[in-house]
This record gives sequence, C-alpha cells and structure tokens, in this order.
Amino acid sequence: MDNNTDPKLPDHGPVSRSVAGLIDGIEEKHLAGPTPCPEYTVRDLLAHLLGLTVAFRDAGRKALGPTTDTPPTDGLPPLEDGWRTAFPGRLDELAESWRSPEAWQGFTRAGGVDLPAEVAGLVALNELVVHGWDLARSTGQAYEVDTASLEAVFPFLEPAAASAESGEGPEGLFGPPIPVPTDAPLLDRVIALSGRRPDWRPGE
Repeated sequence: MDNNTDPKLPDHGPVSRSVAGLIDGIEEKHLAGPTPCPEYTVRDLLAHLLGLTVAFRDAGRKALGPTTDTPPTDGLPPLEDGWRTAFPGRLDELAESWRSPEAWQGFTRAGGVDLPAEVAGLVALNELVVHGWDLARSTGQAYEVDTASLEAVFPFLEPAAASAESGEGPEGLFGPPIPVPTDAPLLDRVIALSGRRPDWRPGE
C-alpha cells in the first residue's frame, strides 16, 4: 500500500510495480538475449536491477555499508537463484524506503558516491524507469510508466543531455541523447534523453 507522507515527493511505488509486472513474462530463452545496453544481456540487466534495488533501498534508509559502497564499475554479480521471487519484494522495499521525507534530506551514498539525498532519489527513479523499459523491450513486453514518474525523470535527464549535445559537458547518464519529435510521447522522450532509440527491438 502506498503511504507517501509528502505528495510533493516522487513515489517510486508505481514504476516499481510496472517493473515487477514484467517478471512473469521473462522466459529462460530471453536470458541470453540482447538489451538496449550493448554490454548487457537480459541476464546481466536483471542482475544489475536486483543490485540497484538493494543499493538504493539502503541509500533511502541511509543504511550505508557494503550495499551502498560498491562502485558499479566493480562488475556485475551472477544472477542469483530465486530472482523471480526476490525481485518484487526488493522493488517494494526500495519504494517504501523513499516514502519518508527524511530519505530525501541531507546526504546519502550509492555506488560508492556521496551525493545529496534528493539527487539519489531521482537517480533511483530514473534507473527504474529506463531499465524497466530496457527489460520490457528486450523481452517483447508492453511497458507503461505513470505520468508523475516520467514528469520527475524528464527534467532530471534534460540538463545532462543538453550539455552532452552542445559539447559542453559529458554524455548523458546513459549515452548521448537521440533526437525525437517534440510531440513524441513523454516515455519516448525520456528514453531518447537516456541515449536509447525508442523504437529499439532485439537484433537491431
């Protein structure tokens, strides 16, 4: 049950449920297949998502330690046994950890980096939105994201994408932005800002 105590803060619950809804549609045949992340198979993407749900859950709780201190460059762990059962619960825990206003205050840590808690919360939301889309596209499933999450993520991605496009800053959080029409659906525009083609399909 959603119990966000501050309606002005993003709620990770809706997109967490959208990602969890993809689990039953993932078949064994999908695990070795490609994803929009060139270096990841579906198996790798699932391992990444499982790891980040724990890291950002603990970042929201400010329970700093091994789960929040490990840089993503240290490599992916193997996909754990029982991931289908574990995944929905971990997504719920992540969402719940960010429903407290205190989670968004001060500083926290994720991926071995100290950063403002409000930034960490948006990074977590962005990871769920974009990697959920990756997972859906890679396994041939529909994917719907609530408007509030997209409206929170779009302005978070836009400055980094604009800097990359102008050559004045690093590439976007995932890659250089992809041009799309200004009247494209908001999800497509978010995905394009992350450096992905909204029309990507496996094998392309």
